[in-house]
Amino acid sequence: MAVPPSLALSDGVRIPQLLFGIAGLSAAETGRALRIALDTGYRGIDTTPGTEAAVGAVLAATEVPREDLFVSVHVPAQGYDTARRAADQALEALQLERVDLCLLDGTKGAFTDTWRALSRLRADGRAGAVGVAGFGVSELRRLIDATGSVPAVNQVELHPWLQQVPLREFHGEHRIVTAAASPAANAALLSDETVTALAAKYGKTPAQIVLRWHLQTGTVAVAASATTTRTRENFGIFDFELADDDLAVVAELDNGTRV
Repeated sequence: MAVPPSLALSDGVRIPQLLFGIAGLSAAETGRALRIALDTGYRGIDTTPGTEAAVGAVLAATEVPREDLFVSVHVPAQGYDTARRAADQALEALQLERVDLCLLDGTKGAFTDTWRALSRLRADGRAGAVGVAGFGVSELRRLIDATGSVPAVNQVELHPWLQQVPLREFHGEHRIVTAAASPAANAALLSDETVTALAAKYGKTPAQIVLRWHLQTGTVAVAASATTTRTRENFGIFDFELADDDLAVVAELDNGTRV
């Protein structure tokens, strides 16, 4: 079984470059989809608020050792006390003493106070690393200036149509790992002519081409799917590489399109 490559976070934790995402799945879909993902070989799981109990039930029943898993949770920006309660509730629902990554999700509200709550969670040993989701350069600067600490990860919309070059350059300067939500632009990219041509060239699917691009550009891809076929397809990206010329072709797709 293939093992996804991983990246070192600033906190010493390693994050798989391919995570199984839960966003958009119902509780019933989450349990079934996650069981398939674990059987396929996924070891990184990106939960969303409200899915933790369904994920926790699967993790409690799986034979995969906890030390082989990477589990992340999202806590919305909502102030110190509320964020601490939300994080505690997420861990309780997951039936875990510790998560590998806790993300401050969103920039509305008192996000610096929420960050301090999550930093406390890490100090208490209940989160291996803390990061953010949906932050731009200006919000990252505000957070770093206000708290003196740098997020380990920033999860943002990122795909070949929206490559976020200035943001990724900022990440590189501050050792922030970039994670890509909607790595295939909510599947819209799968019919892009350039992507389909590359799929034909490599004998792969369009989704595999896009996810391979993410791996080779050093990002973490959060791939969500409720179907067995797509889940297994998304995992089949470790037996080939895109040539440098083809990476350059994909780089030319950047047009600022958001989904």
